[in-house]
Amino acid sequence: MSQLLHTMIRVGDLDRSIHFYTNVMGMKLLRKSENPQYKYTLAFVGFGEETTGQAVIELTYNWGVDSYDLGNGFGHLAIGEEDIYARCDAITQAGGKVTRAPGPVAGGTTEIAFVEDPDGYKIELIQKKSATAALG
Repeated sequence: MSQLLHTMIRVGDLDRSIHFYTNVMGMKLLRKSENPQYKYTLAFVGFGEETTGQAVIELTYNWGVDSYDLGNGFGHLAIGEEDIYARCDAITQAGGKVTRAPGPVAGGTTEIAFVEDPDGYKIELIQKKSATAALG
C-alpha cells in the first residue's frame, strides 16, 4: 500500500522556519541533516513520526539562498485541528500570522482558517469534524 511520506518546501532561513513549525505550529523537529558537498540542509518536521504513518514536511535550505518566488502553482498545506479558533489564538500569541480568521467557508459550513509561514507558504487549518468532507 502506498503512503504519502512528506511534502518538501524550500525555505530561506532554516532556523526561522524550524522555529515557526515547532514553536508556532506545534510540530516536532524529527531530524536534520547537512550535505556540505552540495550545500544544502534538510530538516523534517511533523506532528508524529513517519514510522507511525504520519506525513511530514521536509524543509530544504539551499545554502546562500534566502528567498524563493513561490509562483502561483502551489496552493497550501492543510492541517486538521480539533479547534481552529483556539489554534489561531495560540498561533497569534506565538507570533504567527493568521491571514484568514477562522470561520465557515463562503457559502458552506466547513470551518477553516489560514496562516502563513515565514516564507509565505499558506497553511489551511480545517476543523477536524469536517476535514474529510468536501469544502462547502
